Amino acid sequence: MAEIFTPFLTAFILAYALRPVCLWLERHHLPRALAAAISMLVGLGLVFCIFSLLISLLRYEIPLIKAQLPDWIANTQAWLGPKLSEFHINFDWATLKASVTHKITEHINENADALMSSTIETVLMSGSSVIAGFVNAVLIIFVMFYLLIDWNHFFGLVKQLVPVRTQETVHHLAMHTDGLLSQYLRGMLIVIAIMAVFYSAGLSFIGVKGAAALGVFTALMIVIPYIGITLGLTLAVLSALLQFGPGTQIIGVLILFGIGQFLEGFFLTPRLVGERIGLHPVAVLFALLLFGKLFGFFGVLLALPISAVSLVLMKYLWSVYTQSSWYQK
Repeated sequence: MAEIFTPFLTAFILAYALRPVCLWLERHHLPRALAAAISMLVGLGLVFCIFSLLISLLRYEIPLIKAQLPDWIANTQAWLGPKLSEFHINFDWATLKASVTHKITEHINENADALMSSTIETVLMSGSSVIAGFVNAVLIIFVMFYLLIDWNHFFGLVKQLVPVRTQETVHHLAMHTDGLLSQYLRGMLIVIAIMAVFYSAGLSFIGVKGAAALGVFTALMIVIPYIGITLGLTLAVLSALLQFGPGTQIIGVLILFGIGQFLEGFFLTPRLVGERIGLHPVAVLFALLLFGKLFGFFGVLLALPISAVSLVLMKYLWSVYTQSSWYQK
């Protein structure tokens, strides 16, 4: 069932995110169909840019590992060798360097294309075949287009399914959820833009190659709590290690990401996003694992918004339960 619901869930989330753009275009006297088409092009362009950024990082990092590995081993020897000698620990660095370089170079040569293709399939297709990925992409575009056109009509039909005596309550919950998600999305976009400039400028100042792409990618990964910043930090440290070896640049990268996390966690996110979701860190990790297992890559991206919706419903059900006569008695 997850394979069936994933395209529809993805289309609904994309349509919800792009609806403000569509409404803005309609207010400027564009036909609804044309406004929906332009909104879709904007959204799909952003998605394509994000995936292209990820692919470019992989294309950059893999050859860099192959080219810089001998120098990195030499730098490690110069830095670590004297320290190990103090404890009478000796390595045959020449043999180690030749063996590691040969094995990793051979592995990269044999598996670089497979790594790229498997990564692209995992991110873009979330399926096992090209045909399935193409069908899902067409289905997402089709459903998203008609949701943008018939958004009010669709929810009008949904409203008719709700009993009249509960329509006011359902409408209140829907408006509360919509306000929560709208503030979350707007706030996250501003935080991502600020942190993209911060990380890109900081990595450029340190001298890391591909600083702009790496900074933007790290900022985009903020939407995945804990995992995203860990991935960005790992890539940044790896790039600095391959370029400079163990040294002050690594410390600079760690300081940069430490300041970035402090800036994001204590100033930007509380002020721009706020403590709107209110999930415990353990609950966040559980949501990431659960929705990632159910819906793949898109499930990880949507884990927090879906959890926010679930939390609104759970709070309402808890209030109804605690105010019931059965509970009171």
